Amino acid sequence: MITPNHLSILGIIHTAISVIALLVAFYALYRSGKLDPATGPGKWYILLTVVTCVTGFPIMKTGHFTPGHYVAIIVLVLIPLGVYARQLRIFGKLADYMQVIFLSTTLFLSLIPAIVETLTRLPISRPIADGPNAPIIQNGLTVLFVLFLAGVTYQLVKLKKRKKSAAAAPDSTIKFS
Repeated sequence: MITPNHLSILGIIHTAISVIALLVAFYALYRSGKLDPATGPGKWYILLTVVTCVTGFPIMKTGHFTPGHYVAIIVLVLIPLGVYARQLRIFGKLADYMQVIFLSTTLFLSLIPAIVETLTRLPISRPIADGPNAPIIQNGLTVLFVLFLAGVTYQLVKLKKRKKSAAAAPDSTIKFS
């Protein structure tokens, strides 16, 4: 059954979950300054993003995988890397920084199909863009990439300052030997 907005029931569910995941991500960034898998919003973002990716696999307008499916696969690889970056010895002292990069990249990648799908579907009667190569979409993706780089840089600088101030703070515990 095709609905008036050309989304299947699964497409509507997938879209609703993805929008909630993005809203939770922005709330987590506002609240914690990063997508922290140890916090409630961070956990919800991760769960909703995984569900978004999984529900997107059966959606195939063209009958085969699209770039959006490959983005979902990349996101599904980056999420566990971000969640477990601190436990993976390969990252060593860079683990906290890698966590920020991995999880921020999942948000960036999730926003790509959000921009493309929104601009090629809305308004329903006459979508803003006629395809993913439309100039407005390409410009939107360029702006998104610049915002991603600025956001990650900001998070990494903030994390470095926090680590530096924590290292410089005197140990206030009293030790009896």
